[in-house]
Amino acid sequence: MMTKRSIKSSKKIIFILTAITAVSLLLTSFIPNVSNNNLSAETIPANIARRADLTPEEKGTIAIFRHNNPSVVYISTVKRVINVWTRDIAEVPSGTGTGFLWDNKGHIITNYHVVEQNKTARVRLNNKKTYTARIIGRSKRHDIAVLKLDGVKNLPRPIQPGSSKSLIVGQKVYAIGNPFGLDHTLTTGIISALGRTIKNSTLNMDDLIQTDAAINPGNSGGPLLDSAGRLIGMNVAIYSPSGASAGIGFAIPVDKVNRVVPNLIKNGRYIRPHVGITANDTANKLLIKELGIKGLLILEVERDSPADKAGLIDSKLVNGDLILGDVVQAVNGKKVEDLNDFLDIIEQYQINDTVMLEVLRQGKTRLKIPLHLFMQ
Repeated sequence: MMTKRSIKSSKKIIFILTAITAVSLLLTSFIPNVSNNNLSAETIPANIARRADLTPEEKGTIAIFRHNNPSVVYISTVKRVINVWTRDIAEVPSGTGTGFLWDNKGHIITNYHVVEQNKTARVRLNNKKTYTARIIGRSKRHDIAVLKLDGVKNLPRPIQPGSSKSLIVGQKVYAIGNPFGLDHTLTTGIISALGRTIKNSTLNMDDLIQTDAAINPGNSGGPLLDSAGRLIGMNVAIYSPSGASAGIGFAIPVDKVNRVVPNLIKNGRYIRPHVGITANDTANKLLIKELGIKGLLILEVERDSPADKAGLIDSKLVNGDLILGDVVQAVNGKKVEDLNDFLDIIEQYQINDTVMLEVLRQGKTRLKIPLHLFMQ
């Protein structure tokens, strides 16, 4: 027999079930019919199109990036600022840029203007770990600086240097860097020109590689690679009225980097015997093409320089005609075909050494001229 309490509980349960059923029926009346048969095309997710395999060019680009990206680092510098009210000293960011591992000894290469006169810089590797590196060598004239990581184990392998002597306008190039702080960014392009010169209030550099690969603030000091993944230059500057990439970027040829860096590692600054001539590889190529003459064409001779004292003659324009200056074809019997050949040979000698130049004068007379080297 059911008690009064049981009857009340049963009525309560029946009331709740009835209410739930009523609400369910009410909601159902407002829900549209969404059976598969009535779905419109607009509500069905689009079919994913299948694609063919990556092209050989895409695969090559990916391989170059994956192979070299671990060797590229993010560099930042700080400066100390004193609060004039509290006299507290705080460190604030002063600059950022890119660098890359040069060897297995912890040497990192970047632009001088990235670190300038700082004694240390912060280096963030591909593993996102940040270390403090010493700045052990710098050359403002070449816009190259060398940093050193001490006691850091398991560093990525260095980027393999190539040669910039055989570069051709039109060949593909790849730049890896940290534009606007966006680390490990890859951009691609071609070599647009060779032998470019930049002269402004901050830079005075010649024989640069010009590229249309996007190079922006923060890319400075990063590697420029060829299609074999070899280092062919170090990104240094852009030409842009807005400060952003305008398709005109410049890089220091790797042959120059490879000549300067060992000197900076050894001496802390760039030291070489001074000659006092201006030359350009583009002029040398025209000389070979137009006249079939191989050698280093002297465009200008610096006054009171070793070249001037040796009696070397520079090129001149007379009534629109080019009068050839001396063409250096050998130094101490070693053949010279371009500026890099000449500097590579000269830098093997010490200050106060004398070398013998083999010179073609005005395209006719062959001479041997002694050149006494002294400090720049």
